[in-house]
Amino acid sequence: MTPDSDSIQPWLSLKRLFLIIVTALVGLVLVQSLLSSWNEPQVASQLQLYQTDLLLEGSAWKGEGLPEDQWPVIREGLLGKDPVANAKKQYEEVREGAVEGMDRWQTQTTPSLADGTNAGKPLARRLQTALDQQQALIHRLDLRLGLMDAYQGKSESAIERWQQVRDSDTAFAPVVRTADTLVRIWQDDVLPEDEAWLRQSLNGWFEYRALDQLYGMEGREGDRAQLQTQEQETAQAKLVKLALVGVVPTLGAIVGIGLIIWLVAQRVLRGSQSVLRQNAGRGWEIPWTGEIVWQVLIVGFFFVGQILLPLVLGGLGFSSGSLSSRGRAIFSLVYYLLMAAGSLAVLWWSIRPYRPVPKEMFSLKPSRSGLLWGLGGYFVAVPLMFGVALLNQQIWQGQGGSNPLLQTVLEEQDGVALLVFFLTAAIAAPLFEEFLFRGFLLPSLTRYVSAGWAIALSALIFAAAHLSLSEVLPLTLLGAILGFVYTRSRTLISPMVLHSAWNSATMLGLFILGG
Repeated sequence: MTPDSDSIQPWLSLKRLFLIIVTALVGLVLVQSLLSSWNEPQVASQLQLYQTDLLLEGSAWKGEGLPEDQWPVIREGLLGKDPVANAKKQYEEVREGAVEGMDRWQTQTTPSLADGTNAGKPLARRLQTALDQQQALIHRLDLRLGLMDAYQGKSESAIERWQQVRDSDTAFAPVVRTADTLVRIWQDDVLPEDEAWLRQSLNGWFEYRALDQLYGMEGREGDRAQLQTQEQETAQAKLVKLALVGVVPTLGAIVGIGLIIWLVAQRVLRGSQSVLRQNAGRGWEIPWTGEIVWQVLIVGFFFVGQILLPLVLGGLGFSSGSLSSRGRAIFSLVYYLLMAAGSLAVLWWSIRPYRPVPKEMFSLKPSRSGLLWGLGGYFVAVPLMFGVALLNQQIWQGQGGSNPLLQTVLEEQDGVALLVFFLTAAIAAPLFEEFLFRGFLLPSLTRYVSAGWAIALSALIFAAAHLSLSEVLPLTLLGAILGFVYTRSRTLISPMVLHSAWNSATMLGLFILGG
């Protein structure tokens, strides 16, 4: 053995020992994060309610300016025959899911809380927090369900709901006050401060219903007429939003279904000459081993991004908790850019001995074909992701966690903050994640498995990296489509376009619903 090999051998042993230790640490953090997401609610339930609220607000419009014979048809097409009954059903389903979730959490929380030892207490605290959040959600839902009951002429049922919230030991003070205000208004017992409180505590269709009842009880017909005029103006704007949220994705799904049918038909008729078989037999000559892949993923992505960076920023006193809306948005962008820089630095350091890299790896060559593959992949993904989302909802029943950025964007009102969040999701994320997962990981896996298996494995790792159990199935599908598009186009432009289009559409949908 040469002196060089004698000096290299201990270094390799130390490096592998370091990788094993870091892998164990990363594995522990990943498992804990995924298990923690088990009982966390999905943002999908919130999105469902936001869309339902749009439907309710839009249902108040009377079609002013449209021909009388056309508006009923348009209204039914957009809102259904009975929008309030449909909305109430949606709210009841979300409430039922929240109650079921609470029942599950109580069975897990009680033994931990009863245990006098330290074991299980962090988990018990997380479960108790989730329990409190769901209880608060149920109280808010009951306030709104009561207003829908009252609108349908079921005043006794509405008052009973509000009284239960008012008398609850777990309801927060503002919710208790709102419930008490609603009970009194429907029992003809109005106080001077009730109007201001209703405007502060309620919004949208529910605010209009409560104020309409208040003005009616006080005989303020002028204010009532002005309120109805204001509601008509708001309802018309909400219908436009509802059309954008519902109609545009539906059109995208129709285009996607048509494209899928064409691709399958062409595959049957043209065989190996079809578009789907383009570049199907071409691979990459990968010079590095699986240890390099392991090193890049575990150290570069998971360790740097999920463990080291949070520790460093926390040690320096940087945290998003105390920041303003814009501060949180900028912090998220900077955090993501630092994570990407760290991961790419480890990637560069790991493969630099093997330069030049294989032909067509990390290719960013713009082309018409690459752009078409990206856009076509997006439209194909729309109906497939819709189908998987329905299946996923049945599996998780509103639990399993979601990307926290989605909830943040849904509730954000600051325009600058929303723009920064958009840049993070629609530009920074597609560039970095496609470079790592499709540009590096997928080709590297083809050294050991076929291209099809490489697409599947890289997609699964891509999904798991998002740390939410409920997102594993849909993100694996999205990752597979991204991988397929990349292997066929041979340029990262295609999956980057697809990824950016998907994230952009998601963010715009959140802007519309949350706005």
